[in-house]
Formats: sequence, structure tokens, C-alpha cells
Amino acid sequence: MSDIMADIDMRELEAFCYVVKKGSFSRAAQALYLTQPTISAHVASLERKLRVQLLVRTTKEVFLSDAGKLLYEYAEKILALRTEAVQAVESFAKEMRGTVRIAASSIPGQYYLPRLIQGFRNLHPDISFSVEALDSAEVAEQVLSRKVDLGFTGTAIPSSKCTYDVFAEDRLVVITPNTPRYRAYLSTGFPIRQLMNETFIRREEGSGTRIETENFLREMGVDVDKINTAVEVRSTESIKQMVSEGLGISMISQSASRDYCQFQRLLSFNFDNVSLRRKLYLVRHKNSILSPIAQVFCDYVLKYGEGREPAVGE
Repeated sequence: MSDIMADIDMRELEAFCYVVKKGSFSRAAQALYLTQPTISAHVASLERKLRVQLLVRTTKEVFLSDAGKLLYEYAEKILALRTEAVQAVESFAKEMRGTVRIAASSIPGQYYLPRLIQGFRNLHPDISFSVEALDSAEVAEQVLSRKVDLGFTGTAIPSSKCTYDVFAEDRLVVITPNTPRYRAYLSTGFPIRQLMNETFIRREEGSGTRIETENFLREMGVDVDKINTAVEVRSTESIKQMVSEGLGISMISQSASRDYCQFQRLLSFNFDNVSLRRKLYLVRHKNSILSPIAQVFCDYVLKYGEGREPAVGE
């Protein structure tokens, strides 16, 4: 039976239904802008495939057989469902245009969002993006004021009106200049107690990287209020440049440190027995309904945020 159903043509069902509705082959042909022999051929093909007579023909009229009555009921539903499906897809295609407004802090914005947008646009090329670079606190403010559809942050700013969904995880590392003094720690590890003796380059207040860094330092027993800070700066790229020039050390995302470390402009260190993993968040307003395009991108981020690529056909 499954082979028979796979072999049935929608045009045959449509011809059959029109003959029933119009009461004759000629009127069905006129309604479908086909010839009468074509309508007759479609119905005959359907009867042959199903191995039953569907229509009883007389010189004056055409009426349904018992088998025809049964098929007609289902054929009407199939054709109606086809129309509904086409309309739904057409409507979806029209809605899958426009711009998704995003506010993103530096780490998700620079090191995760480009890949996600590129992968998404491969599937939905008619959707564009407007991305504003802010710190995590400012991102939350943009989401709360509904100036953007979605936010991306490196920390969860407490709010009863925002939802924070983890879309990826990252790791914080200590970065230092690539000098003999710091290269000595490559074999021994960077001691936690040494942090209090260092000069720091830090992100600005409100930065997710700074908030998470200070949380980790407190967990390790470091008094963050007594850290010797040389510079506060909004840019992770500026931090890397300053550290490479010897202004101090810093703690930044491992993702952000890779390029400078690869070219040996910086050294990076983890701490033994201490997990410096941090979560990266997709931020939404609790009481807002996302536009169709923003919702589709939101679903994509939560599915592929960690780097898994969509399979063909997904």
C-alpha cells in the first residue's frame, strides 16, 4: 500500500475531486484549464493504481462508487492540507526577511557571534543583522528598554525582567608579557599568590569579563579591592596590546588570547585545580514576543552556540 500511495500524483487526486465537484469531466477540464482527455487519463490512472472503480459513468452523469466516496473524503483533506502547507511556507518566507537587532559584549560579540551569523545567513540569506558593541551591563539595559531583540553577554546581570540562556562556555586565562620573568612560570605554573604582586590591566566596570574575573579572584582568596590597577579599558584588543607592551598582566577570555599567544606576543596561564570556566549568555526580555526572524535566530544560537555545525537539511 505504501508503494501505491507514493505513486499517486497530486494532479490525479485534483482531477478526481474536480470531476466529483463539477459533475462531469468536461466541466472539470474547464475549471482546471486542461483538456477532457487529460482529466480522463488522470482519473483512469488513479483507478488503475488503486485497483478499484472510483467513478460510475453513465451517458448523462458521473457519480461516486462506494470506494470513490471513501477516497473523495480523504482526497479533499489532502488537497486542502497541500494548500495550507503552501500558504504557510509562503507566509514564512515573507516573514524571513528583515533585520535582527543585537547588542553584544566583547567576547560573545567578537569571538562567537560572527560564526553564528555566518552559519545562520547560509540558511536565511535575506535576514540581516544590526550589532551594537557594549559591555554586559549595557547589553542588559538595551534588552530591557527593547531597543534590541537579543543580547549576548559574558555574565548574567541580575534582573527579574530578563532571561539568560547559556549558549556557550568559555575559559578565563591569565595573560602576561612574553618576557624571561614570566616564561619561568611555564614550567612551574603561575602561582595564585603572585597575583597580588602584579599590576593589572582591567576591563571597565560593567564588563562581563571583569565581573567574572573578580568573582574567580574572590573565590581564590584574592582581595580585588587591593589589586594594583594601571589601566581600565573597554577593549579586550587594547588589553592584549597593553599587556604585550609590558604595562601589566590581565585575565581575559581564552578565545581572545589565542591570536597573540600563537604569535608569541603573550603568554597565557591556567591555575592548577581551579576551574576558570565561564558561561556566555543569550539575553531576552521576559515580557516581549520576538519577531519571527529573531525567534528563528534565537533557536539557532541555542542549538549551535557551542560550535556544532548544522547537518545538511537541518
